[in-house]
Amino acid sequence: MPEPRTAAPRPVSPEGLARLRSHLGALNTATLQRLDATLPWYRELTPDERSALGLVAQRALQGFVSWFERPATTTVHVLRDVFGQSPAELTRAISLQRALQLIRTMVDVVESRVPEVVPERDQAVLREHILHYSREIAFALADVYARAAEQRGAMDSRLEAVLLDAVLRGQEPDEIQHRATALGWKGGCGVAVIAGLAPGGAQPSFIPALRRAAARLECDLLVGVQAERLVLVVGSVADGPTVAEALLPWFADGPVIVGPVVESLVEAHLSARHALAGLSSAPAHPRAARPTSSEDLLPERALLGDPSAREALVDGIHAPLADAGTALLETVDAFTAGGHSLEGTARALYIHANTVRYRLRRVAEITGWDPLQPRDAYVLQTAVALGRLSHVRGGAAQHG
Repeated sequence: MPEPRTAAPRPVSPEGLARLRSHLGALNTATLQRLDATLPWYRELTPDERSALGLVAQRALQGFVSWFERPATTTVHVLRDVFGQSPAELTRAISLQRALQLIRTMVDVVESRVPEVVPERDQAVLREHILHYSREIAFALADVYARAAEQRGAMDSRLEAVLLDAVLRGQEPDEIQHRATALGWKGGCGVAVIAGLAPGGAQPSFIPALRRAAARLECDLLVGVQAERLVLVVGSVADGPTVAEALLPWFADGPVIVGPVVESLVEAHLSARHALAGLSSAPAHPRAARPTSSEDLLPERALLGDPSAREALVDGIHAPLADAGTALLETVDAFTAGGHSLEGTARALYIHANTVRYRLRRVAEITGWDPLQPRDAYVLQTAVALGRLSHVRGGAAQHG
């Protein structure tokens, strides 16, 4: 806590000190009346809260008298006189702005009553004491609140790290919800995980700006820097790629992968699984957009052994096509194997080219992947191959 910053004012006469003490009650009453008249937030407090702050104002007046008697008194002693043995507790009760308003009101009241409080010969000295006291206590208050903010920041960082780990691991829902509440997570429906490379340098150089960017999007945010990887859990997300696009500047060069949007933090581990698998497999698709959805990397993820990607390709693409009849699967196979030629596919299947076009449109309607787009055709080709392999494995298991 800082010591007084300037030389202490000269003392006052014993008469002036006695008269100041005799006016403490009147000054305290005037201070409470001024608080009620000038500060709307004070009027909105509960009776208990008003009583507690009234006591602070009363102690501030008594602290000023102590300062008046002993001008060399350090501000740490003054703060203890005013706010008790633990000044940091004040930071949990009211904001710094309101604490300063409280002290300023008290000081204004004392200053306005100077002529009636002390003899004329002591009035200039009293005003000098008021200026000195108010400046010192303001500096001391700012220091208390700054230290409290640092402590809260460190605690929040630890809480965030624990919560992020619980979310990514898919731990018990009650534990995740409890930790999220403690951290102040307000995110509604829609949570997505975004993963990419972390920028170099110290974390504080980019994380505050990243949080401000998320706040402008009205999204909650958990930030995790894991070695060279930056993992974001974003809440209140309607469109994952749009949010990722806005947060893209805070990732280093390289792939940035967006997992699917899930309902809440409890399901966020599913989005994380897709996003992190996509980040691991992204080098196999260097032409992917930035950011890109984890779904757009299904073939690469499957090649890397991601079971969720294999399941999505088999159950989400191959199975619906198989259910629609063998013609669509045959057409996809012939189209991708024949160099994506409509005429070549028609000749291979002994059908008209218009029939090929119709079947390919049906494939796009059923799966959401358009065979006429080269990348989509590759996804379909991979899904068909995996579907066939799954049938082979299933048959082998039955025979075994």
